[in-house]
Amino acid sequence: MITIPETVERLVRNSPLLEDALARGWLNLSAVARALRPEIERELQKKIQDGAVTIALHRLAGKRSLRAKPMKRLFRTAPDLMVRSNLFEVTYANTTGFFLRQTKLLEKPGASTAPFLTVTRGIRETTIIAGLVLRERVLAVFRDIPRIALLDHLSSVTVLLPPGTALIPGVYSYILKALAWDGIPVVEVVSTSNEFTIVFEDRNIDPAFGLIKRLF
Repeated sequence: MITIPETVERLVRNSPLLEDALARGWLNLSAVARALRPEIERELQKKIQDGAVTIALHRLAGKRSLRAKPMKRLFRTAPDLMVRSNLFEVTYANTTGFFLRQTKLLEKPGASTAPFLTVTRGIRETTIIAGLVLRERVLAVFRDIPRIALLDHLSSVTVLLPPGTALIPGVYSYILKALAWDGIPVVEVVSTSNEFTIVFEDRNIDPAFGLIKRLF
């Protein structure tokens, strides 16, 4: 049988912003309980008291708060941040022809110094994010491949994480939740073992960089 605490935890998990605010102790738990009670009653198919929901929220807030503390200790020393501008993003359908041409692109990036270039292969499509110095070359190499999307006027912020950080639960969401709280839209995210790159429209790069810098 599903219990009230189990239902409360699932509902909170379905709302990352609610989960974050709960962990930070920003919420009036009684008010949250009153808001959640009707949905919990529908799932449990019985009437419940606000107090039972409040108790479940209080216990869940304690667990979430304990998980948030290691994140603060981890970033006691601020990681380096790198900003890049003059980027574009293009997405192509995955075809046999695409993979043959991808080799040509990687053989000769087309600049005297290494340009920014990421290639992310999905199940049905592949996205390339690169500096404008590569724009003409990329579009020419893949000119006969079905193109799904093309975005210009992009910039990025790369967080240079301490080695092994990416394996710690919540590292990426720590940054992405803050951006969501401030209403800053994210175009794309790309990661390697110790680098987390977030791509934005040019108009959002300044507030995004300022926010990420303040996090650390």
